[in-house]
Amino acid sequence: MIHEKAAGFGRLIRATGYSLAGLKSCIRTEAAFRQELALVVVAVPLALWLGDSGIERALLIGSLLLVLIVELLNTAIEVVVDRVGIESHVLSGRAKDLGSAAVMLSLLNALLVWVLVLRP
Repeated sequence: MIHEKAAGFGRLIRATGYSLAGLKSCIRTEAAFRQELALVVVAVPLALWLGDSGIERALLIGSLLLVLIVELLNTAIEVVVDRVGIESHVLSGRAKDLGSAAVMLSLLNALLVWVLVLRP
């Protein structure tokens, strides 16, 4: 029997459920994500207050959301690598290191955006 993919609004509802399940899982299992989420919860109101224009606010908040997005992708990479096998392999380590480097660069990006937008 061939399964037909849901279309339209049903597909959107199902996809939203999967997305929320992924966020819930990451919050529950990943300390780094919880730390970055705490930063976002504190910094978003600051961005709304300190940004002088909609563009500045968007840059400040967008740079923070990018950190969360990259952390989610890094976690996904780590989970898949761990699922494939627990034995140590140079490519597994490389994949995890690359994901970690992406998180580091997203944090650096957020810092630079905040410094450049808020500098006197």
